[in-house]
Amino acid sequence: MGNKGGRIHDPKTQTLLKRKWASKRWIICVTQFKQRQRKVMGDGYTELFFLDEVSALASGHRPCFECRRRDASNFAHHWQAAFGKISGSIADNIDIVLHAERTSKKPELSGAAIVNLPNGAMIKSGDQCFAKHDGHFFTWTGLGYEPVRSAPKRSVLLTPPSILPVLSSGYTPIWHPSVK
Repeated sequence: MGNKGGRIHDPKTQTLLKRKWASKRWIICVTQFKQRQRKVMGDGYTELFFLDEVSALASGHRPCFECRRRDASNFAHHWQAAFGKISGSIADNIDIVLHAERTSKKPELSGAAIVNLPNGAMIKSGDQCFAKHDGHFFTWTGLGYEPVRSAPKRSVLLTPPSILPVLSSGYTPIWHPSVK
């Protein structure tokens, strides 16, 4: 489950507002935590549901330090391995960088740049999205992943560029079971 930092819907009509985010803190949460019960699209924030962590990372979210502390600490460890020691709040630093990338134009890739992406990276070519797992690309669908014969020749990078070195340094996101 994801969150774009606050409520981005009208609680009466449960329709999205014009704003695309409420803060720079976009997090990936678990759907069950400490027996808490939430009303989906209630007063607090708008829940977003992702197929898996790979697609949530590609959307510019990061693991939550409350409900996913172990994963968030692991992500932060790999962030620092990729970018060096951070002074101050690691979460704030990650959020600032990811927010700048979310609001920037997505880089275009071709050839070797696509083939050399780390496992867990997502790209888009035409109307299809692809994720790389164990050196192979899989087509993303709303229900899971399907294997493809080869990577597209040209694409747009969906995963924020700063997450690529985190994946390269060893952070392993949670995949939907269809990719195993």
